[in-house]
Amino acid sequence: MSAVSRETRERLEVFAALLEKWNARINLVSPRDMPHLWERHIEDSLRLVPFIAQGARVIDLGSGGGFPALMIGIACDAEMVMVESDQRKCAFLREAARACGVRAQVVPKRIEQAEVPPAAYVTARALASLSQLLEWSTPFLLPEGKALFLKGKNLPDELTEAERCWHMQHRILDNRAASGGAIIEISDIKRVE
Repeated sequence: MSAVSRETRERLEVFAALLEKWNARINLVSPRDMPHLWERHIEDSLRLVPFIAQGARVIDLGSGGGFPALMIGIACDAEMVMVESDQRKCAFLREAARACGVRAQVVPKRIEQAEVPPAAYVTARALASLSQLLEWSTPFLLPEGKALFLKGKNLPDELTEAERCWHMQHRILDNRAASGGAIIEISDIKRVE
């Protein structure tokens, strides 16, 4: 596991226990993934932490089971805005944020209908294609803001497709060749005219 403080580890353990309890009632994580919760979800989400400033305001799209939003909130003391349309998942996100001491606002709306002030960062994990993420993210980013997306092995194809419709600056920050996953940081996003 990433090097985290004892306090952070304890808060992550509170989150994991709460997720396990709630997962029996609502599908937050696939049952087959539960034995691998730390590796596949918690540690994967924590990969974003080095790229987010302590105490920053972060908007997470499609927050679902709290990945990566609550991991960022716990590890970076970030102010999290979590956009999630499923009311049951919103209830979980509120309870988990409270139990873990995360400064959080849960926005119970579809991404296209959410109205929140822009932030320095927008994040998403396992949500949509890169083109769709760019469409959703642009209204939520400050002009100097950055989008940070955890993407899978299809990232090169998704990037090629996105560049047909979007001008952007991008960097691959953390490429896990073995798993096929990567973090892409995107800034200066503008639609192609």
